[in-house]
Amino acid sequence: MSARPAEWAAMRERGNAFWSRLGLFLVQRLGWRFGRVLLLPITAWFLLSSPGARAASREYLGLALGRPARLTDIARHIHAFACSILDAPFFLARRTENFTVQVTGLEHLEKLAAEGRGCVLLGGHLGSFEVLRHVGQGSPVPVRPLMYRRNAGVMTTLLERLDPALARAVIPLGEPDSMLQAREAIERGEIIGILADRAAAGDRSVVVPFLGRDAAFPAGPFIVAAMLGAPVLGFRGVCTGPRRYEVRFEPFAERITLRREHRAEDLREVALHYARWLEQGCRAHPCQWFNFFPFWKASLHAADTEPARAPPSATGPDAPGAGPGSELGGALHARPVVQQPR
Repeated sequence: MSARPAEWAAMRERGNAFWSRLGLFLVQRLGWRFGRVLLLPITAWFLLSSPGARAASREYLGLALGRPARLTDIARHIHAFACSILDAPFFLARRTENFTVQVTGLEHLEKLAAEGRGCVLLGGHLGSFEVLRHVGQGSPVPVRPLMYRRNAGVMTTLLERLDPALARAVIPLGEPDSMLQAREAIERGEIIGILADRAAAGDRSVVVPFLGRDAAFPAGPFIVAAMLGAPVLGFRGVCTGPRRYEVRFEPFAERITLRREHRAEDLREVALHYARWLEQGCRAHPCQWFNFFPFWKASLHAADTEPARAPPSATGPDAPGAGPGSELGGALHARPVVQQPR
């Protein structure tokens, strides 16, 4: 593991306050279809004016697609991100009568709720977090996202005004009492959501293969999940078409255990299989991973970390029938790092 600066954490959301407020006002008054048309010039503007995001998208899509990314691929990637922002106020304002949200794996959450047990939802910047909040509105227990908020900008502030209760549910990362709040929530049987594909400034990182290239993932989310001692589910909420979403919950681990004498090794192994789980989602929905910064460059700042290699028992991401459950179960079964759900 190593400490490294997080370039994304120093990047504030782009966007002019006046135009953001005006755009949100018009979308709320004129409707979703108007907003969808408005996204075309917005996508073009960001495509032309954001060389850094364009380069990061090109690098990522080239790996996810398995071929050099074209300008049209990058445009679709940026447009998909813009669509997620367009849909967010409708989810937050609960104006979802024209949306279709298909949920699979909800029985895993229902079982834990019936037992009065809290759990950790482990995800990434794959798709929309607001659609998860939408699903969480019908949850019998509160959903508390752990989020890094110091680089939040105008659009985040505007969206949170649409549903202040959801904003208050957030447990901000990096605060002195963040872990205490999370532990108390788990003890009350609540759900903690963590995105594990970005590291905050100063976080330790673990280098593992991701999309065919070594990448640095933050160790913090896995350490937090281990300290909370709760069942862990993987989740993602991706857009599959205009106003169509698929939300999926999958067993990740009954419990993550980091042995004191093998802590670094265990962290690498858990991070490796998280990366494989995320990789499956990225290959299935390549335009839905919203990290527009040089993700793999972070590995260069972790040169003292030995890249983790797949254990011999691991199931490859392209193996027939290898879903997240089978892949994680096969790879982690031989070690006590993760206690798999029965």
